[in-house]
Amino acid sequence: MERMTAVVFALGVTAALLLGLGWVLQQKVAAAFTSSDLTAWRLLLALIRKPLWWIGIGSMTVGQTLSAWALQVAPVTLVEPLLLSCLLFAFFFAAVIARHGPRWQEVVGAVMLAGTLAAFLAVGDPRADGQSDPGLTATLVATGLSVAAAFAIAAPAKAMGRHNRLIPEAILFATAAGIMYGLQDAGTRGAIVQAERSSLIALMSTPWPYLVVGAATIGVILSQTAFRAARLNHSLPATAAAQPIAGIILGLALLGDHLTASGAALAVEAISLVAMLTAVFIIGRSPQLAMQNRGPRDEMQTELAANR
Repeated sequence: MERMTAVVFALGVTAALLLGLGWVLQQKVAAAFTSSDLTAWRLLLALIRKPLWWIGIGSMTVGQTLSAWALQVAPVTLVEPLLLSCLLFAFFFAAVIARHGPRWQEVVGAVMLAGTLAAFLAVGDPRADGQSDPGLTATLVATGLSVAAAFAIAAPAKAMGRHNRLIPEAILFATAAGIMYGLQDAGTRGAIVQAERSSLIALMSTPWPYLVVGAATIGVILSQTAFRAARLNHSLPATAAAQPIAGIILGLALLGDHLTASGAALAVEAISLVAMLTAVFIIGRSPQLAMQNRGPRDEMQTELAANR
């Protein structure tokens, strides 16, 4: 059991490292596209012509693959908090690119994130129910609610972009992307459980593989739109916060994951979750992420703010 836990931690942390690198590289490319009239699909078509963007996508893909591997042996409620550390690696890579040392936000946020993550895992004792079978109806309902929530959050973002409110635009798009990535993680876990019970051929007759591909595609489009709108420190924290919350909720509601449910444990879990999100936003406000490829649209936002 201890060896299995060590494997999950190694996979989760390595996945987070690659995801953090992927975010930084993707944002570096996406920030160069300044037109607010560029539709999501046209933006994606423009990005796929950039080799650096593909390196970022490749890093993210490998990270997602490792997280899927971790999901083979651990519940979503355990893997998602580990993936939250991708923000730590993102500011590290941004600092390397900017050639600046660590700031207080990174130190405080890193200590808070590590401590609260350890508390959440120790008290919550997340575990999977390998016998859980949510069924087609429950899966479709959970998927529909997740997609509806993501699009309800993203809907006002376009209007904000047209009024040059770029920071709220980025936060909303990034939050919606995080929900879709959480749905992707839950779908990956569901697909793995289904494949273990039957076969890969039988898996194709279930909604799981299509859920994973669809959620990943929508998540990429939303995140690139957020990266284009404003700096990484405005967009990435929202994604990093929304993804584990969505993944944990779906894991508990849909996949039969369990957390320790005693009164004291629930209080510690709730406090730890709030503290983790606070740490995410402290790190996200780091000047390192702010200096990472501001982009022309961000310069325009700064100039507008200065003229008010």
